Amino acid sequence: MNYGRMRFVTGFLAIPVALYVIYVIAPYAQAFYIAFTDWRGVSATPRFVGTENFRRLAGDGIFWEAVGHNLLLLILMPLLTLVIALFFAFLLNAGGRGGTGGIWGSKFYRVVFFFPQVLAIAVVAVLFQQVFRPDKSGMLNAPLIALGLEPVGFLSDTDIAFWSILGVLVWQAVGFYVVLFSAGIASIPRDMFEAAAIDGAGGAQLFFRITLPLLWDTIQVGWVYLGIAALDVFAVVWVMTAEQGGPDHSTTVMAAEIYRNAFQYFKFGYASAMGVVLFFFTIGFAALALRLSRRERIEF
Repeated sequence: MNYGRMRFVTGFLAIPVALYVIYVIAPYAQAFYIAFTDWRGVSATPRFVGTENFRRLAGDGIFWEAVGHNLLLLILMPLLTLVIALFFAFLLNAGGRGGTGGIWGSKFYRVVFFFPQVLAIAVVAVLFQQVFRPDKSGMLNAPLIALGLEPVGFLSDTDIAFWSILGVLVWQAVGFYVVLFSAGIASIPRDMFEAAAIDGAGGAQLFFRITLPLLWDTIQVGWVYLGIAALDVFAVVWVMTAEQGGPDHSTTVMAAEIYRNAFQYFKFGYASAMGVVLFFFTIGFAALALRLSRRERIEF
């Protein structure tokens, strides 16, 4: 009986596993191999160069600047997104009197917050490229110009461009996590909020003593997803910024440098080495985040 069940499970999983190996594992293995060659995309037999590409990476200032930007996004993007999303989700679902309901108009606000999720990331980038325009057609600079003030170079000032990109990424991501946390809060029994409110708990105590602990598993998953997203912000950077990572490399990220080296400079071996570094950054972050945020599950 067990043997027959094993044959059934093996047969059922054979095709998905084969597809995964062919379309996921095999390309990863090929990328790792190319990282040890000087392949430029034209020769049938790339020349093996060992760790030369990785040695070049160690002295590549632009690449390490991109790594620094990714690490900064890795810290700030999840933190800001989760804090804002938690705040809004709590208001929409338990911010009413006594923690028994959301604020007035909460259903409308849910739609408003989720709206950025229906837009493709490239559309978001083009939209904010227009919002940040440094002339009268820019939504943010138009009032400044009308008041006789100097326009702000949101995407042309090296001190501001990175923070403008971060703001767009947070704006685009918050809505999804508001909905995710709203679903989590809705699953918490109302009796817990009502009992705490009767005991005199205020909004802050309801949030930190009930909502936050019971949403911890969801927050952990959100942190991992947002961290991985922070390591792959290619589309926004490439579409929005001058020189695709400018000005003066002030907004460049690892994914942008991989694309530039592969498809503009045709250094596929060098770009693959960057991809290997990005791969280990992503895997390392996910493992570390899950390890540090592990805790006992709270049942209710």
